[in-house]
Amino acid sequence: MNRYPRNMIGHGPTPPDAGWPGNAKVAVQFVLNYEEGGENSVLHGDAASEAFLSDIAGAAMWPGQRHWNMESIYEYGARAGFWRLHRLFTEREIPLTIYGVASALARSPEQVAAMKAADWEIASHGLKWVEHKDMPEEEERASIAEAIRLHTEVVGERPVGWYTGRCSANTVRLVAEEGGFDYISDTYDDDLPYWLEVGDRDQLIIPYTLEANDMRFATSPGWITGKQFYQYLKAAFNTLYAEGEAGRPAMMSIGLHCRLIGRPGKIEGLKKFLDYIAKFDGVWTPRRVDIARHWAETHPHQRFERPSQMDKSRFVALYGGIVEHSPWVAEGAWELELGPAHDTATGLANALARVLRTAPTEKKLEVLKAHPDLAGKLAAAKRLTEESTFEQASAGLDALTDTERETFQALNAQYVEKHGFPFIIAVRDNTKASILEAFYRRIENDTETEFAEACAQVERIAAWRLKDILP
Repeated sequence: MNRYPRNMIGHGPTPPDAGWPGNAKVAVQFVLNYEEGGENSVLHGDAASEAFLSDIAGAAMWPGQRHWNMESIYEYGARAGFWRLHRLFTEREIPLTIYGVASALARSPEQVAAMKAADWEIASHGLKWVEHKDMPEEEERASIAEAIRLHTEVVGERPVGWYTGRCSANTVRLVAEEGGFDYISDTYDDDLPYWLEVGDRDQLIIPYTLEANDMRFATSPGWITGKQFYQYLKAAFNTLYAEGEAGRPAMMSIGLHCRLIGRPGKIEGLKKFLDYIAKFDGVWTPRRVDIARHWAETHPHQRFERPSQMDKSRFVALYGGIVEHSPWVAEGAWELELGPAHDTATGLANALARVLRTAPTEKKLEVLKAHPDLAGKLAAAKRLTEESTFEQASAGLDALTDTERETFQALNAQYVEKHGFPFIIAVRDNTKASILEAFYRRIENDTETEFAEACAQVERIAAWRLKDILP
C-alpha cells in the first residue's frame, strides 16, 4: 500500500464548534515551561552543556565541561523568573499549565509546592530537557516511563498531559501507547484539539505553539523587546476573537519560559497582554487539562472505516460502484498515494478523478457508455443501480408525464446518435427543468467538447455519491 501518513486536512473547511464554556469566543491558554535543572549538563550525566533557549547569543554545547554562564541563566529562571510569573498569574487568578521536566521538578520542591497550591496543572515535559530525535525507540520508551515514574513521585500524582518539545518521530505514538494521557501536545498543526487514532487508542491532541512563544526572545528572527511580544500576542488574539464572534471559536496557546519572560524587561509585554484581554467578554483562560476534558465530553471521537487504511478488496467492494459499472477506477485509486486527506468524500473523489483523467480515451468512453439514459428504458424496467435510481428520483425523473417521458427518450436517441454515448449530467446539481435545458444545449456541442463535459459530469456524480457515505 502506497500510503502518506501526514494529515493535511485536519478539521477541514468546516471545523467543529468548540463550544467553549460560557460560549467563550476564544480559549487563551498559558503554558509555563519549567526546564531549569533538567537541561543538558555534565552534572546530569550528559555529554555536554546546554546551548538552547538562553540569552547567550550563538551559544554552543561545551563537550565534557560545565558551562557556568549557561547554568546560571537557567538558574535565574528557577530563582527569580518563576516567582515573578507566579505572582503575576496568581494575582490575576489565571491558572497555568506547567510543562514540567521531571528531573527539573525533582530539583525544585519549593516551586512544585507553589504550583500545586495555585492549582496549576503540572503536565510532563519529559524526563530531561534534551533531544529525543536520535534515541532508539526502546530507549525513548524507557525515558517516557521514567519521566512518569519520577513525576508521580515528586508531584504526588501522575501527569495526564505530555509535551516533549525536542521530540522524535516516534514520540507521539510512544506516549499514546503508554495509555495514560488525556492529551499530548507535541504538534503545532491546528487551532483546535483533535483526535489521533493510535492502534486501538483514541488519543486527544492539543496542539501547542512555537510562534506565540517567548522562546523567540532567544531565537532569530525573534523578539527584542517586551512590546514586540505584546504586539504579536495582541494581533493573534484579535484575529481569533473576531473569528469567535463569527461563530468559529478556537484556541490560542501561549508558551512561556521562566528564564526568558521572567526577566524584568520582557515581562512588561506579557502584563500588557493580560491587561488587554481582561477588557473583553467571552475569554476563557483554562488549563490544558480543562480543554482536554471539555473536548472529550463535547466532541468525543467517532471512528469510521477509512479508505486509506483498507486493503484492496475492501476498498473496491465499497467504492467500485461509485463510477458506474467501472470498478477499475477504484482499483486505480487504491494504487495512488492515499492518506488521511483521502478519507473524506472530497479527498477520495479527487483520487477517483485522477484515475479517470489519466485513463486512455477508450477507457473513458467505456465509462460513459456504462451510464444509463436519463428516464430511459432501464429506469422504466427498474434495472438501474441503486445510486442511479435515487439520483434520477431526486430530480423527479421517476415521475414524468407521458409527454415528458417521450421528450426525454427522443433527446436520448438524438444525443447518442450524434455523440456515441449517453447524455450524462449530475442530476443532484439540477432540476427537471435545468436538465432539459442542458439537454437541448449540449446536443448542439461538438463531440470533443461534449466528451470532456460528460467526463466532468461523471466526476461530479462520483463526488455526490461519496458524500453519502464519507465525511
